[in-house]
This record gives sequence, C-alpha cells and structure tokens, in this order.
Amino acid sequence: MMNTILPVDSHFFTVDNLFEMGLSYYKIKKLVEEGTLVKVNKSMYENANYEGEESDYSVVAAYAPKGVVCMLSAARYYGLTTYLPDAVDIAIERSMKISTLPDWPDINIWYFPEKRYLSGICDVSDNSGKFKLYDVEKTVVDILYYRNKLGIDETKEILKSYLNREDRDIIKLHRYAEDLGCKRILGTYLEVLL
Repeated sequence: MMNTILPVDSHFFTVDNLFEMGLSYYKIKKLVEEGTLVKVNKSMYENANYEGEESDYSVVAAYAPKGVVCMLSAARYYGLTTYLPDAVDIAIERSMKISTLPDWPDINIWYFPEKRYLSGICDVSDNSGKFKLYDVEKTVVDILYYRNKLGIDETKEILKSYLNREDRDIIKLHRYAEDLGCKRILGTYLEVLL
C-alpha cells in the first residue's frame, strides 16, 4: 500500500495534475492497482476516495474533455427550461471521437461543424470540477436551429425564459443567429412571442 495521499476534494486528475503532485508513471500505476485511482482514459483518472458531490457535467468533462455541455442540458443549467433531460447533451466537433463513455451519466453526443462547435464556449466550475459550456445566447440559438429534433414546445419555453431574463443580450443573440444560419428562424419566433 502506497502512502501517497490524494486530496479527497478533487474528483478527477489529469496525468499532468498527478505529475505536479510528484507522482511518476510507476506510482500512478500502483495507485490504479490498489484502487485509489480509476483510469478513465489515456489522460484522465478518477479519485476513488473523492468525498464531494458528483456533478453530471464534470463527470462528462472527464470522459470527453473537449466536449461542451449544450442543448437541453445547457438550457437546464441556465434555468431556461423545466424539462429534465435523461442524458447530458454535449457537443464535439465532427472529426472528434470519444473513446470511453461512463456508466453514469448517460451522454447524448451532438456532432457540430467546426464553426458551431467553437462559438460561445465558456469554462465553468461547480463543486465537483470544471467543464465547458456554451454561453446562454449560443445555447438559445443552437436550440432554435435544432428545434425539430428537440421539440417545438421545449424551444418556445426556452426562448420565452431567455427573453424574461434581465441579463439577456439580444444583440449577441442576433449575432449568433446570423453567424450560425438561423437569423430568419429567430426573427419568426420573436415576432410570434413578442
């Protein structure tokens, strides 16, 4: 049994994090063998002794570090919908792959073209870790664009909730809509709702 103590308030570690803590590949392998660390993929390990709350978003980020929380999961994060998704929606660029998926939570992968994937990414932290999330305006525009896959009722609820926010940025919303090919759709929805 090794005497290396990992912080119990950290859920996931990259290989670089473990190196910064003074561990070598040999010590990391030993921690995996004794069950202190669980290998997630080539560059990420889960702390088996983690004692904090688990967040669906940070767990997904460990398995898909380039994934961005999107669609209904992002809308739920921002309080724009009452709908409770049964999986975490993440976006990756079309050419990317995810080699390993967790047993929990379920992940719904959206393959975005490069321009849509790269627009509006924010780095966010919660009590369990860090993850990437699209900003609120980009989230609304994505939902409008994919409204037929997500549902018209959900789309209307999300847009209404967004318009009721005091911190809404209609100019930014229009900019995303124009850049990402749904300016006309946004205009139609705004005419109906306003």
